[in-house]
Amino acid sequence: MKYVLTLCISLVAANTGFAEVHLPRFFSDNMILQQNQMNSIWGWAQPNEEIVVQASWGDSASALTNSDGQWYVFLKTPTHGTGHSIKINGTNVISIRNVAVGEVWLCIGQSNMGWSTGNSFESGGEAAADMKDLRIFKSAREHWHKPLEENRDRLCCWKACTSEAAMETSAVSYYFGKKLHQDLGIPVGIIQRAYAGTPIEGWLPWKQQQNDSHSKALKELLESTALRLAEKRGETAEKALKAFESELATYNTKVDAGETMKNKFRPLSPPIITRPATLGHQFPSNIFNAMVEPITPYGIRGIIWYQGERNSKNVPQAMRYQQQLETLIQFYRKHWNQKSKGHMPENFPFQITQLPSWHAPQSEPVEGLESPWVVSREAMRLARENIPNTFMAVSIDTGDTVELHPKNKKPIGIRHALIALQNTYGKNVIGEGPRYRSHTVHNGTVLIEFVSVGSGLRAARPTGLNAFAIAGSDRAWHWAVAKIKGNKIIVSSPDVVDPVAVRYAWAMNPSQRNLLYNVEGLPASPFRTDDWPLFDPKAEIIEVQKPKKPNGYVPHDWDRPAMNQ
Repeated sequence: MKYVLTLCISLVAANTGFAEVHLPRFFSDNMILQQNQMNSIWGWAQPNEEIVVQASWGDSASALTNSDGQWYVFLKTPTHGTGHSIKINGTNVISIRNVAVGEVWLCIGQSNMGWSTGNSFESGGEAAADMKDLRIFKSAREHWHKPLEENRDRLCCWKACTSEAAMETSAVSYYFGKKLHQDLGIPVGIIQRAYAGTPIEGWLPWKQQQNDSHSKALKELLESTALRLAEKRGETAEKALKAFESELATYNTKVDAGETMKNKFRPLSPPIITRPATLGHQFPSNIFNAMVEPITPYGIRGIIWYQGERNSKNVPQAMRYQQQLETLIQFYRKHWNQKSKGHMPENFPFQITQLPSWHAPQSEPVEGLESPWVVSREAMRLARENIPNTFMAVSIDTGDTVELHPKNKKPIGIRHALIALQNTYGKNVIGEGPRYRSHTVHNGTVLIEFVSVGSGLRAARPTGLNAFAIAGSDRAWHWAVAKIKGNKIIVSSPDVVDPVAVRYAWAMNPSQRNLLYNVEGLPASPFRTDDWPLFDPKAEIIEVQKPKKPNGYVPHDWDRPAMNQ
């Protein structure tokens, strides 16, 4: 315990004991600041030192460092533009060049958020990407058991978008940022902070979830696992931290020597701890501590969120996701607002990525406990409806029957951009597909009314809609006949004389059904009109399994209506 305490103190000291002015790496050449806002800029220097920040557009701010050597200033930015510079004056002077002012978005989540453009379908179309005013900041994945002031990745930096930068960037982030940049005609910055295999519990501080019984259960499970393995294999926190310190020193030595690559394909990155579980990336709060806290309260317009696979292994787990996601959205907004001293709005835009399709194509009208992803989609849909200024990109027509990391990411990025263009920037576009609003039962039919119908409702293919299911009071589901009438769908079945409820696309993989879209080419979210229990607490929990990949399996994209905006 003495060693652990000493190490933690030394790590903090490494961040705060600077003799000269020092800033986090996202304050650097080629950076972009959020326009028309008081932006937070911070760093470290000697205690009680005066720091003056001067911008080429004429604004300046100053502050005294505190007893730990940390300083914060708030610098007003003008409307969008490029060719700016910033000087930070203290014991030494730091000059930041080629600064842009425009729109900045934070893109966070697990592996599908991090999935690169180069590994996605249609990547060949970006081979000549050259957009000097689309700025990209991507950093290595890190986690820590306490909030970090600064990340350890010393090679991350802002980049103007070239074909090379585009290929290594998250595809969802890249296509989102590219469309915003082109449609708005102004500089856009995307900050990518993705970490594979991470549950939502890892993206929230423990204080925000400590009263949740399920978060407590996860924490206790990981703690007991760590204790058991410590007794069996000697995997203790003390040993892990000692090994980490040695590996971090090696990493720093290599960077100091000018090395940048771990091997031919992978850049150098700081070490991470995988065991014991209490120090690992799935332990509650450990991702937030290293991927979110160090960048708060950098000025952003909003957040794109793509996470949920890790919390959708079974139906009971997926059912909890709505409350967890709502807690996360509300906390992130409050946290940014408070740390920015109120300069970041408390209701900035938050955009959710609904889970795509996975597993075998739907064959039953409604799937049950074997299909937790549809429950997760419903949780996301309800969170989107419950929290103002929250939106959702539907992606059930993307995905793969086998691969957990589908390659058709471009539609998701573009859909997020359309959402932002309509709702954040007030452009004359349709941002989302048809959204369920209400239903009425009349003469053996159910009339479903939608909003966000755009120029009208349509099916993906000329044949009739076939992803709707209908049930009576016996709760037995049957395939339904569904017909479009204005902004409504009329649902019926000869097998259900007195209908009570309707569900749409209620399956792990409804992608091959004839799905509902608006004319603008945006799909409707799965939904249900009933509030029947989705899980019997006495029933056996069914864990979703990864499909076996056939020999010679080659992923391919799916047909979908073209997006015409």
